[in-house]
Amino acid sequence: MNERNVINGTLASYLAWAADFVSPIRWFLLAALALVLADLKFGIDAARHRGEVIRKSRAVRRSINKVIDYICWILVATSFGQAFGTPFGIPVLPAIVLLVVYGCEINSCFNNYFEAHGSRMRINIFKWFKSKSDIIVPDEPTGKQGGDEEPPPDTTN
Repeated sequence: MNERNVINGTLASYLAWAADFVSPIRWFLLAALALVLADLKFGIDAARHRGEVIRKSRAVRRSINKVIDYICWILVATSFGQAFGTPFGIPVLPAIVLLVVYGCEINSCFNNYFEAHGSRMRINIFKWFKSKSDIIVPDEPTGKQGGDEEPPPDTTN
């Protein structure tokens, strides 16, 4: 009986520490789940628009892998916040780290959405942080890229 109390007390203290660690980041976890689900839906729509075969097992596997990756990024960002943000008075350090990580996923969601609807627009939200107002740009047409044009033929003979 005494051994069981020690195990229960130890487990309760570790779970209290884990709950205290996860409590401030619960909204980041919810945002990660929402972004993964949105990217899954828009990615499937974009693949259908391209005429690709949708394999549910691959989509689920990649989505679960992405959720695990986001959990790791959230834990890294929270650890940075505890190690560097709190001592140096930068309480928004985890949010800055996750903004960069989530920015990539937001770009992917928007680009898949536009591709699924037949638009050639590309979004890069990081341009917004660089004080540029044009975060939506038309995608380059497939084939020749800018600067690849051949010079006009020489007709001076």
